[in-house]
Amino acid sequence: MNKKSFWPRLFEDRGRSTESGQVSNMILILAVALIIVIVIIFVVIRINATKNANDAKSANPSETPKPVYETTIGEVRFVFKSAVDLGNILKSKNNIYQQDLTTTEKFIQVTIGAQNKGKTDLQQQSWDVGNIIDSDGRNFVSINNQAYYFLPSPNLCGVVLKPEFDPVPCVKLYEVSKASKGLKIEVNAIGSSSKRQESFMDLVVQ
Repeated sequence: MNKKSFWPRLFEDRGRSTESGQVSNMILILAVALIIVIVIIFVVIRINATKNANDAKSANPSETPKPVYETTIGEVRFVFKSAVDLGNILKSKNNIYQQDLTTTEKFIQVTIGAQNKGKTDLQQQSWDVGNIIDSDGRNFVSINNQAYYFLPSPNLCGVVLKPEFDPVPCVKLYEVSKASKGLKIEVNAIGSSSKRQESFMDLVVQ
């Protein structure tokens, strides 16, 4: 073999091998960088999608609150019975004691049942039915004091409740604005803390 031709070929082969290795390393580095970029893009897209979904859920809640027609305070269970629109005139059946009542708005008669879920009698005035409240926060107070003769007799609001007897009906009359919507009624009773507590139930007016 010609020594003169051997050495150039050897260096040439080494050069080619080094070049090939550099190309392989560069391809490997590019592949790793591409994978990292793809992972970063995927993570960013996932985070943005989750954030958008949460924002949409907050802006448009899919679950609307269910109406409440029954509630319990302490040992008193309250049940919605009825709410009746009586119009703007209450006709008196006994003109001697009570004249007709009129309003520019409407009269609503509400009946709520109260039941003792405890073990002993619940004393008189330990529970009651309060104001009507509309979706705008307007309060309408009962007119029972001035409409006594339009109510059933006896009216059992606040009476002694015996354990597990059928719900006792409490009837109340209200003068309510025609513009009011989303009506709720307040009920209250002596709670477990021995303090008077309140809750609210929805009204379906017929």
